[in-house]
Amino acid sequence: MKLILLGPPGAGKGTIANEINKKINIPVISTGDILRNSIKNNTKLGKEAQEYVTSGKLVPDDLIMSIVEERIKDNDCQNGFMFDGFPRTIQQAIELDSLMRRLNTKIDQVFYFEASDSVIVERLSDRRVCAKCGAIYNLNYNSPKIENVCDKCGGQLFQRDDDKQETILNRIKVFNKETLPLVEYYEEKNNLTKINADLDLKIRFEDVWNRLIKLGLVGK
Repeated sequence: MKLILLGPPGAGKGTIANEINKKINIPVISTGDILRNSIKNNTKLGKEAQEYVTSGKLVPDDLIMSIVEERIKDNDCQNGFMFDGFPRTIQQAIELDSLMRRLNTKIDQVFYFEASDSVIVERLSDRRVCAKCGAIYNLNYNSPKIENVCDKCGGQLFQRDDDKQETILNRIKVFNKETLPLVEYYEEKNNLTKINADLDLKIRFEDVWNRLIKLGLVGK
């Protein structure tokens, strides 16, 4: 089973992906994560990416696609995978389609998590991250037991710069300009399902899981 999870920042893509992973154990693939891992592991592609990252330039699509291809050929992806927040642009989607054809496979379903701006701002501005272990909390529904202290390691929690309101609103604008056109792109392929991301996590996950059952991608 191969899925794409699309949506603006704060729509809950990563959370839903992790919930799916708990039930069927297929990896969640984020291009940011695989770029960082390639660089950390000093792979050939990672070295190329490092040059762009170090100079502050965007990593070009052809290099991203090469790293994506390398990742989905790993053994843990043979039974399926989920893309979290990828592709980001129409061009990346076109190149992903080409890659899937080359590998003689296809994307089974695309989920678009549709969230209102006010909900996104509230969720992200309440997010806190542990400076030590990277654990993520939300002051609204997943707050730490001790204020500003990580439950897991005792590290200090902080608010990332990109979780501040002005930055959040700018991230939403960028998403609407660059990524939102993918909704129509995948609707034309008849493999997109919209999920109301303003709703409670449990309801969102049930909507996704019921769709997967209906498509015959998972059992009841």
